[in-house]
Amino acid sequence: MSNANLLGVPETLLPDEPGVREALAGAVGWEVDEVLETTVKQFPTSSLVWATLSDRAFSRGEPVPSYAYARVGYHRGLDALRKAGWRGQGPVPFSHDGNRGVLLSLYMLRRAAEAIGETDEVTRLTEFLDGADATAIPRIEAGER
Repeated sequence: MSNANLLGVPETLLPDEPGVREALAGAVGWEVDEVLETTVKQFPTSSLVWATLSDRAFSRGEPVPSYAYARVGYHRGLDALRKAGWRGQGPVPFSHDGNRGVLLSLYMLRRAAEAIGETDEVTRLTEFLDGADATAIPRIEAGER
């Protein structure tokens, strides 16, 4: 399968969030939850923060909170995409650091939806991710963040 943009729709490139990435890099050891709470308060519109919270909840075996965090990240991501000119279709490349938060939120929402049995949403989110960047799911599953 080619990742070519057959529709001619320009790529959407969201602004990078170096402050968010820097804050999240400090989320290690026993202070992880405190750092994440502080970071989400400092950057409440960041999909990357919400995706990270979702991933943390999922790793603890908490699919419902994971779903809720990812849902916030998804909506924050849609807001950012629309603000950047996205019109509901077209490439959102995972290779661009600024796009990773929204794509991670979509992935985390898809994963949590699967865990709670929301199969229609899993299908819809898989199509969304594949349409944005067909490499996103395998890259996320390979550990890229």
